[in-house]
Order: sequence, then C-alpha cells, then structure tokens
Amino acid sequence: MAISPPSDLVLDVVKAADPMEVQAAQEKLKANRAAFAATSLAENGKGFSNTVDVLDHIGQKSGLSHIQNRTKTEEVPESYRKFEAMVLQNFVKSMLPSESEDVYGKGATGDIWKGMMAEQLGNTMAKGDGIGIAKQMYSEQLRRQEGKIVNASTDDRDRNTALSMIDDFQRKTFGTPTADAKTDRTG
Repeated sequence: MAISPPSDLVLDVVKAADPMEVQAAQEKLKANRAAFAATSLAENGKGFSNTVDVLDHIGQKSGLSHIQNRTKTEEVPESYRKFEAMVLQNFVKSMLPSESEDVYGKGATGDIWKGMMAEQLGNTMAKGDGIGIAKQMYSEQLRRQEGKIVNASTDDRDRNTALSMIDDFQRKTFGTPTADAKTDRTG
C-alpha cells in the first residue's frame, strides 16, 4: 500500500474539519474571487463606477438627466401624478429581485426597505412628464367633462317659471303681448 503524504494529510485535515468552518472558508474564497474580479474590471475601465459615468454622460446628451430642469408642457394636477407614482411603485416593486436579502435585509424589515426603494423610484419616475399615465388620465377626464350633458330634469314649478321668464323676455323684446294677455283680450 502506497502512502502519498501530501494528499493523505489533506484528507485527514478535511475529515477533521468542522463543516461550518469549511463552508465559511469556501464563502471567503468566493468573496475574494468576486473582489478580485471587481478590481480587475475596475482596472480595465469596465467597473461599476465607470458604467455609471457612461450612463450619466448618455443621460446628459439625451436630455434625460436633471428631471427637475425639464419644462412642463401641460400642468397635470398633483392627484394624477401621485396616482402615476403609485402605479410605477407597484411596477418597480414587482421588478425588484425577490432574493435580495443581502441588499435589503431579511424578513419584514427587508420588505419595508424594498418597498421604500420602490416608492422612491416610482416618485422620481413620475416627476416631470413621467411615463404619461397621469397626462393620459387627466386629458381623458377633461374630454369626459367637455362632452358631459347636465341633467336638466325639472319639476312643473321650475318649468312654469322658465316659461313665464321666456314670455316676459319676448314681450319686452318684440313688444308682443304674452299668452295671458291674449286670453284676457279674447276671453
């Protein structure tokens, strides 16, 4: 039977090691590997900060940056903007990763932080022109109000008052006798 001292020693150490410590060591190795990869990307100009800089530059060129400096084409009431922000918040929250305990935390606290992040993103997206939900709803409401017919149902007393006002207007304008005066002369 042949003995291979380096591999036998390694096997003995692995067998004697605590599984939790082995797992922790593996996690550290993975983290070191990820940190090395991030450093390598940053040194080559492909890191996170460089990507953000590129996106900022693109935003400035396209006019999408500085949402507060945009000119407002049409004033939409705040209630419509808040509704758009709420809709966008729900969209954003559903798009955020569900396995995000490392970023937001675990349990209810993590859900609260995730919700707050979605709320801020939704509010920011709804500023200025937003994506058009508020503007569309507001213009639709204005269209409905323009074509709205007022309910003109009246009772007999209102009808008689209106007819007497019309008769009085005709008498003053055209100098014609009213219906009551005609019946008094003929009767």
